[in-house]
Amino acid sequence: MSWWQAILLGVLQGVTEFLPVSSSGHLVIVPYLLGWPAPGLILDTILHLGTLVAIVVYFWGDLWRLIKAAWRSLRLRRLDDPDARLAWAIVVGTIPAAILGFLWQDLFEQLFGMPQAVAGFLLVTAALLLLAEYFGRREMLLAAMPWWHAVLIGLAQALAIAPGLSRSGATIAAGLLLGYRREEATRFSFLLAVPIILGSGLYSLLQAAQAGLDLSHFQVLGAGFLAAALTGYLAIAGLLLLVRRRSLWPFAVYCAALGTLVLSGVLG
Repeated sequence: MSWWQAILLGVLQGVTEFLPVSSSGHLVIVPYLLGWPAPGLILDTILHLGTLVAIVVYFWGDLWRLIKAAWRSLRLRRLDDPDARLAWAIVVGTIPAAILGFLWQDLFEQLFGMPQAVAGFLLVTAALLLLAEYFGRREMLLAAMPWWHAVLIGLAQALAIAPGLSRSGATIAAGLLLGYRREEATRFSFLLAVPIILGSGLYSLLQAAQAGLDLSHFQVLGAGFLAAALTGYLAIAGLLLLVRRRSLWPFAVYCAALGTLVLSGVLG
């Protein structure tokens, strides 16, 4: 793969990882439509780590505060601090995806070679966003999140391991359906992404190392990484700004249109 293809895929990953349109789905469909080879494991991992850098940089202050609050709650054995409760909600919300990803890894990997299945999951993403916008009360704050809400949002993230089912779309939709404000649901979705992207990235790097890590195209990988990190940062800032003022309907329409065009054969 050339460096400009890696940059394009990096931009694609950075934008779609955080917008509720499925990054994994686009990384399957776009190479399929352009006749490119599918991104290999190492490139896919590097692109995801680029988006991880984007989240960590953007939310550095929040993450550091949450880590300190969690550590303090362990020492004092108390959960009266809202930051500590939010930190442990993120831990609880990560568990379903970790378990499901480990148990069903082979099934999810097979889906990456099935563009039509990915298109079908894009339609599911569209439906989730529409339902969330229609039924969501948008009243609650993260400070009031009970543990079972974290579990339900975590289950939505777990199911979104399937390509085409947007991780951010599923988790934001779950948050809205549970009654959280758009900005609060979006913020929790982004924070919840940190441990799962870090864990899956490290696991994929381990797999690549065991298979014989090929870093001969270091410049290509670096270009994709930087593109994913920069555009990911902009996508986070853009979506947080958008959800303060607008609904998620345009993303639902986009997912529905792309999924329909691929399934109908108009694209591809």
